[in-house]
Formats: sequence, structure tokens, C-alpha cells
Amino acid sequence: MNRKAIFSLFAIFLFAACTQSPAPIPTATIVPTPYPDTLFVDPNISLGEISPLVYGSNYGPWIALSVDGLQPAYDSGVSILRFPAGSWGDHNNVTTIQIDQFMTLIQKMGATAMINVRLLGGTPEQAAEMVRYVNKEMKYGVVYWGIGNEPTLYDGELKNLGESYDSKRFNEEWRAFAKAMKKVDSSIKLVGPESHQLSYDYSGASTNFSKENALWMEDFLKANGDLVDVVSFHRYPFPRSRVSGPASIEDLRINAQEWDKIIIYLRDMIQKETGRDLPIAITEFNSDYSKSVGGDSTPDSHYNAIWLGDVLGRMVKNGVFMANHWMLTSKGGYGGWGLVGRSDVYPSYYTYQLYKKFGSELVYSSSDNPDLSIYAARREDGTLTIMVVNLSLEEQIKALRIDGQTSVKGEAWLFDPTHQAENMGIVDLSKAPAFPAQSITLFIVK
Repeated sequence: MNRKAIFSLFAIFLFAACTQSPAPIPTATIVPTPYPDTLFVDPNISLGEISPLVYGSNYGPWIALSVDGLQPAYDSGVSILRFPAGSWGDHNNVTTIQIDQFMTLIQKMGATAMINVRLLGGTPEQAAEMVRYVNKEMKYGVVYWGIGNEPTLYDGELKNLGESYDSKRFNEEWRAFAKAMKKVDSSIKLVGPESHQLSYDYSGASTNFSKENALWMEDFLKANGDLVDVVSFHRYPFPRSRVSGPASIEDLRINAQEWDKIIIYLRDMIQKETGRDLPIAITEFNSDYSKSVGGDSTPDSHYNAIWLGDVLGRMVKNGVFMANHWMLTSKGGYGGWGLVGRSDVYPSYYTYQLYKKFGSELVYSSSDNPDLSIYAARREDGTLTIMVVNLSLEEQIKALRIDGQTSVKGEAWLFDPTHQAENMGIVDLSKAPAFPAQSITLFIVK
């Protein structure tokens, strides 16, 4: 099959995925491959620039880095930090000292900042004052701003105070905040609605998500699609209920494919409700929203890091603009979500270490094995990088073909249960490589 035919297949796949109505969401996420039982890369087919903000995380004053955690954070490869992260910002007023400390961290990490202003209990005037302090007085130049955190949960919280909160109230308040903030600095980009648990499937058979979450998003896009710059949501697929317990390895393995579908679903919704395309941000995500730790597939586990590697790859392939893993650091009673602990790092840290070496321009790649994902990119200097994620519990040996090349060697970096994103030396990619169970392998092609 020639290159033109390959590209046509891929174009048909993307068109079908991105232009259909929400009902016929694709059930398969495998990109067409011209060579059966082969991992295939065509470095001559560019699929566009990869947003550097897809490798983000969350951080707040309520869970500060320890002294020992500072250097790992600086070296993490995290490209954007959302602050103050989670519901803390809707229950506390961020101080100027906390903002200054956060911006110092941002500068040392070489990262981009995103700040969320307080919505619940806050006012448009307070939000405008924060923008004024950050960008006018201190000249920090923060571009990305959110308003509130998971407003879809406000109603349950306010019922205890005898109040109610619905999407109509939220959309009116969000708009008032947005206008006040833009009046201070018209160059800022507004990220919203920051709602929780958006999904593509509300059948109840496999998720704990309510159809109401999708209706909130639809209402927001209708009411504020003219003001929002980046459309955002949060997602933690597990546990499925408050009594179901943490996900199994098999649950995570299957879940990885769902991220393609939810991004397609939202992009279709944005086009339908606003008549235009808008960037997508997943400003909080992990596999589990509970504080479960110590299991084979809890957020602090090795398998969760492998799942994360595949999910990030899918976000890249689907053109996600910003993604913020939950979270930069965690310790003690705050669960095992973090990349950096008190004095060590969690397995997911090594996933980011590999993506630090990944290219910035996405190129065509394909696999016909749902457990063996492949992502390929070029660096700015033209170097080809190939990421292969093995979600299965068994080693897989698979031919790897790079179009137009018959003798190829590459530097291999391996993250598996016994290697922490380690350089394994030069390997011959012309021979079918072996991909260890539960692994991410990065090839830097020479």
C-alpha cells in the first residue's frame, strides 16, 4: 500500500470520528494499518504540532512540595501547572504571597501557569483584582485562567445552606466573572467550564457518570461559547461507585481506549453548539478519584503509570490542547495521585520522563493490536521518536516498520516493572523488538 493510500485511510478514519453526531461514537480506536501484525510509522506524513501543554499537572498551597521534592519537580517535564487546584480555591481566598510563591515555582520549573479564581463565595470584583495583581502589577503574564472548580457539584454542597445551584445560575455567574476579568486584561484566555466527569456514554452500564454532566456542558457552550477560549472538563473513570472499590488492571486496560471516544464526543458537541472549533483541555484527570493506595492498579501503582502513558498518547493523537494530571505532589493522607512524594517519586513520574524526550510534531503511526499502542513524532532537529505502550501482562514481540527504511537502529529507553525510564542502549529496529509486559518503550531513531 503506497503512502497516498495510507493517508487516505487515516483521513477517512478522522473524518468519520470527528464529524458524526454523538450517537454513533466509534467503537474501535485502532488507526488503519497497511501492514497486518506490524507496528507502522510513516515519518513523512505530518499530523501537526503537538501542544506542549498536554503534559501538565495540578498544584496548590494546601499540598506544598517538600524540600526533597523540589528538584524532582524541577526535572519532571511538567509543562503547565494549574493553581490552586481542586476545590480548595472555592473555599479559600488565595493570597498574593501564595501567588508569588507559585510563580517562583513556575519559573524554576520552566512551566506555564494556569490560575483559577474563586467562584463559590467569590465575586467578579475579587477575580478582576487577582488578574490585575498578577498581570498588571506583578507582570507575571499569566495567559490561562479558570473560573471556579467543578461547579457541577455546587448544588450538593449548597443544599446544606438551604440554597440550590444549577447550570443557569452558573452560566450567568461565569459570564459576569469573565467580563470583569477580560476588562482588566483582554489578552487572557478563559478556560471553562471546569465541570466534572464528562463522558461519552451515560448508559449507566459501565460508568458512574450522570447525563446531567453532558447537559451542563451543552448549556455552557450555548451561553458562553462566545467568551470561552478553551473548553475544559475533569475526568476520573474510577471507582464506578462509592462502594465498588478501586479499578482492576483489566479495568484500566480497557478504559484507555475510552479517551479517544470522549474527546471525539466533546469536539462534536463544541462544533454543534458554537459553530466553531475550540481547543480542549482536561484540567484534572487520573484513573481514580478516591484516596486508594497500595494496590496493583491504584494511582500510586506501576500499572497506573503505564495506563497514563497510553492515555497521554491518545490525547496527543486526538489533538488535546492542555491536560493536567492530578497531581504534581501528594503525600500522607492525600492519596497516591502525585508524581512527586515527600522524599521520592511515584511511578507516573517516569512516564513524564519519557515524554520529555518525545518529539513535538506528530507523525503517522498505527497498530492493529489494542494492547500495543504506538505514537511517533519528530523533534525540532528532525530526529524521529517512537513511543510504544504495552498494556498487556505479557511480553509482546512485534515487527516495527518505518516507511522507506530497511535498516534502522535506535536508542531505546525502557520503563517497566524493573526499569525506571532507563537507557537500554542501541537496538536494531529492523528485527522485531520485544516489548516487556506493562511497559513503555521509547525509541530515538538514529
